[in-house]
Amino acid sequence: MTIAQTAAPSVVTTKEDLYRKITWRLIPFLCFCYLAAYLDRINIGFAKLQMLGDLQFSEAVYGFGAGLFFVGYIIFEVPSNLVLERVGAKVWIARIMITWGLLSGMTMFVTSATQFYIIRFLLGAAEAGFLPGVLYYLTTWFPTYRRGRIIALFMIGLPLSSVIGGPISGWIMGHFDEVHGLRGWQWLFLLEAIPSVLLGLLTFAALPNSYDKAKWLTEDEKRQIAADLRDDDAEAKGSRHSFKDGFFNLKIWMLGGIDFSILLSAYALGFWMPTFIRNAGVTDTFHIGLLSALPSVAALFGMLLIGASSDRHRERRWHIIVPFIVGAAAMFASTFFTHSVVATVLLFAIASAAIIGAVPVFFSLPATFLKGTAAATGFALACSLANIAGLVSNSLMGLMIDLTGSGTGAIWFFAGCLLASCLLVIALPAKLVNR
Repeated sequence: MTIAQTAAPSVVTTKEDLYRKITWRLIPFLCFCYLAAYLDRINIGFAKLQMLGDLQFSEAVYGFGAGLFFVGYIIFEVPSNLVLERVGAKVWIARIMITWGLLSGMTMFVTSATQFYIIRFLLGAAEAGFLPGVLYYLTTWFPTYRRGRIIALFMIGLPLSSVIGGPISGWIMGHFDEVHGLRGWQWLFLLEAIPSVLLGLLTFAALPNSYDKAKWLTEDEKRQIAADLRDDDAEAKGSRHSFKDGFFNLKIWMLGGIDFSILLSAYALGFWMPTFIRNAGVTDTFHIGLLSALPSVAALFGMLLIGASSDRHRERRWHIIVPFIVGAAAMFASTFFTHSVVATVLLFAIASAAIIGAVPVFFSLPATFLKGTAAATGFALACSLANIAGLVSNSLMGLMIDLTGSGTGAIWFFAGCLLASCLLVIALPAKLVNR
């Protein structure tokens, strides 16, 4: 008994050191990649402040074009994730990042609505598979009970893209306007595309295809990871493995519906926040950028706190439901204070902390009942279904603003969808997902 009692702490410490080592090797790099991806996706919200006047686009044209990104994304997401599983993360994630960076930069040459629609569609097709691909990749390194916190650490790239990108985007548009004959929005697309291409090239050196290919792990460490993943698979009794199991799984379609409601609100915040703040009375683009960053700071803390709490309690459902209710209430309340900068920023900060804070917990769910090809398919299918929200959210918001001068009706609809999706969350079996 004495030997066992003295040995146990050493084993735990060694395992914690191992996963800390993996986290530091993988997560910061992947987080920066996600930051670049999301920045190239939403910087159109800042470009819009100049672009619409220069190109004579209506709010509806902007909303539809911004939403077309998600059509390409949806069509190619499942095939992209299946290719990643076959060729490996290193090559495919590098390909995704380089092509989306180049296409994002090319947006600077747009002169018509048709060109805008085409480039946004192609950008979505290029980026398709990145998020579900990385989420699937992380399931091949970390057992289930560690994933809430790990996914949260990776996904802080989402709010960081606004925390860092908001002020930078505003500064670029204000200080580079008319430099060498280019407008500020053109410089925005050009300069913010560069990090994506560079990170894509670095992927070849920074990202091993799997833990058994990682030169910075010892053989004992690789055996420990393999044992933990085997134990995790054994605990997930009845897990499915094939493409069919991932595609025709009712729970995956339910998850797609839940994520759809998340993204309706998340994209309203990401693509339209600069417009909301300008409508509240702020005109300087740099100040708009700074204020746009504040809800994202709140989202960053929300992700870390909710993800860590979910792992600590090994509870998933209520760590999604409660934030959804809080976020829906904040979104609804924001429509009554559209001319107050302080109230707008504060309420959207609460909404962001709650809604986006629950995202890492949500993305820990598919791997609790799917493995292998089924997991790759399931992650991608859930994301594809959900990203229909990108087209709906942006098109509906643009149409509402054109017709009524306000996005209030759209925001009420988004808040209602969050509340309705709580029913889907509670329908997920607690014994299956609370691990």
